[in-house]
Amino acid sequence: MTGADVIDRCQALARMSESADCITRTFCCPAMHDMHRTLRAWMEPAGMRAETDSAGNLRGVYPGQQVDGPWLLIGSHVDTVPDAGAYDGVLGVVLGIAVVQALHGRRLPFGIEVVAFSEEEGVRFGVPFIGSRGLVGTLDEALLARTDAKGISVAQALRDFGVGEAAARREYLGYLEMHIEQGPVLESLDLPLGVVTAIVGQTRAEVRFRGAANHAGTTPMHLRRDAMAAAARWIALVERAARATPGAVATVGSVHTSPGAGNVIAGEVRATLDVRHADDGVREALVARLRSAAEMIAVRRGLQVEWNARLSQAAVACDAILTELLARAAEACGQRAHRLASGAGHDAMIVAAIAPVAMLFLRSPGGISHHPDEAVNAGDVEAALAAGAAFLGELERRYV
Repeated sequence: MTGADVIDRCQALARMSESADCITRTFCCPAMHDMHRTLRAWMEPAGMRAETDSAGNLRGVYPGQQVDGPWLLIGSHVDTVPDAGAYDGVLGVVLGIAVVQALHGRRLPFGIEVVAFSEEEGVRFGVPFIGSRGLVGTLDEALLARTDAKGISVAQALRDFGVGEAAARREYLGYLEMHIEQGPVLESLDLPLGVVTAIVGQTRAEVRFRGAANHAGTTPMHLRRDAMAAAARWIALVERAARATPGAVATVGSVHTSPGAGNVIAGEVRATLDVRHADDGVREALVARLRSAAEMIAVRRGLQVEWNARLSQAAVACDAILTELLARAAEACGQRAHRLASGAGHDAMIVAAIAPVAMLFLRSPGGISHHPDEAVNAGDVEAALAAGAAFLGELERRYV
């Protein structure tokens, strides 16, 4: 299979959508049935047995030489954000199938399981990684009871979709995820591939500044308790603090002002905060600094501030041995194995609880992701296919 063939398959899957005019595919939606049928039609000729587990994941099973031997898990997710591109997540699944297909039926000292995770983006239920949580056994009753905008629970969505039984627990020697970078680093270096060293930790919060709404024309400046002015000062500080912290990114991505009229002083502002870093200690220190700054700004301006934590996800280091084997595989195929951290979350973060993980990034032209203009280069996909096959060879040599 060529890189162009892989791209064609991704484009075919992109047409399986909840919307006729854009790519949108959320957890257990009807379009996911079409996705599963097509993936099965590709898995089975490659020698895999395809099965849907109790979390809605499609799993292609390719046994190894020994019935009770270990397994390599390869995969990614097949859900999308609204109005998405054709490659985020899906590319990793198609590449996994292609790597197995390239074996032409040859069995290895370990089995291979290619998994298409049912959910990673968190769009329908507001919680990400439902598919990988199901695989590792952390899909608990509280999450199953969570409801979407229509009042349908995760458990009901799974029943309506018609999922299978819980898959047999396997001994995984590792997990490989191949994914578009979703950023500009590899393109800036003119490199097709990158080897991920870690997935950064994340903190998310909502910060609410409360002042006093009043008339914009009759309230003197020195008598105002302007929540927007306080929020603006804090937002500027967020950017400065992140720029001064090597390796950190911090984003205020959404601001909601109340009452929201052009001639009324803002009485309340709600702002989101997203902070990421590969070192949890650095991230936590930066978050503490930003929280303290919000409190100080509020006190000086006679306002109140409320800090609501939404997420604290620890950083996940990729396995040193698998990462080295993956880098060696890329170099054996003539590629420079540039190492970088992932600024986005991935299913590998969840799978790391039960298996060592490795990730291979492909260049994202323009650094674009979560957008219809998302793209990949056929030559980069060829390089990833070669690196994936070489990675299997590196693992095989360790078991022979």
